[in-house]
Amino acid sequence: MTTEEPGGPDARHVPVLLDRVLDLLAPAIESNATTGSGGRTPVVVDATLGLGGHTEAMLRRFEHLRIVGVDRDTEALSRARARLAEFEDRVTYAHAVYDELPEVLADAGLRHVDGVLFDLGVSSMQLDLADRGFAYAQDAPLDMRMTPGVGMTAADILNTYPADRLARVLRVHGEEKFAKRIAEAVVAARDTEPFTRSARLVDLVRDSIPAAARRTGGHPAKRTFQALRIEVNDELAVYARALPAALDALTVGGRVVVLAYHSLEDRITKRALAEVTTLKVPHGLPVVPAELEPRFRQLTRGAEQASDAESAENPRARSVRLRAVERTAA
Repeated sequence: MTTEEPGGPDARHVPVLLDRVLDLLAPAIESNATTGSGGRTPVVVDATLGLGGHTEAMLRRFEHLRIVGVDRDTEALSRARARLAEFEDRVTYAHAVYDELPEVLADAGLRHVDGVLFDLGVSSMQLDLADRGFAYAQDAPLDMRMTPGVGMTAADILNTYPADRLARVLRVHGEEKFAKRIAEAVVAARDTEPFTRSARLVDLVRDSIPAAARRTGGHPAKRTFQALRIEVNDELAVYARALPAALDALTVGGRVVVLAYHSLEDRITKRALAEVTTLKVPHGLPVVPAELEPRFRQLTRGAEQASDAESAENPRARSVRLRAVERTAA
């Protein structure tokens, strides 16, 4: 396993919406750093540590901050640890899936935290490592596991799922209009030779989609690769468990910030945050009992997007949707 030194190639990966993320978390961090009970150290969980870009920026801006960095990918943890070496005494690393947040906090001796950041989807590092099979632009083994060596691979799914189940994965997780056609082509092709590498899948998807559709919407294999990655890692179910756990872990004044990159993630975020910020009493009730007031408030109006300038400079920012809430009551 190789690692990058601080300031090396990994440092060039630009975190998405960095300034906005820091500004949203700042009130929770700074209030506890200056006026928190007993002057306690503020804590933020970076639930998707990746290469540590957001964490590095937080540690540099907030000198009293402690970070709990969570990632299911041992390669990411290794690279982040090297990048953040100068902050070693302020970072606790956890090799875990982020729906294990309650266990991670218990292991760190924490009951509540001041912030949680989710930067969802596949990381730049995972796309750059050809042997992981996340990227459709380079031929590689069809793996796609975010926890290397654990669970089914993308090849396993392609070679074992019946056509109707595979089509559902492509349709639901990838929002692929031609899911049935692609799934049937996969099942027919695997009878001749099992799928092992990404280039063959890319060619099959391209051939399965009508020529007119291939000319719009980006790379024709993009949605299929997204769907397989989500299925391999059970991403949506994991996130649907992780977000409520993060909200529960917040201290009063604490904040959760979410960066989502496709509509499925953003839909889960929108619904979960609406659930905890919506007043649930009959319309026109003259007095709302305190116990029925929402315990959270929205910090963003809808989903915020990156500016045209950032999107041009950092292509990963083009599809981002940011949402955030603050806990207002215990």
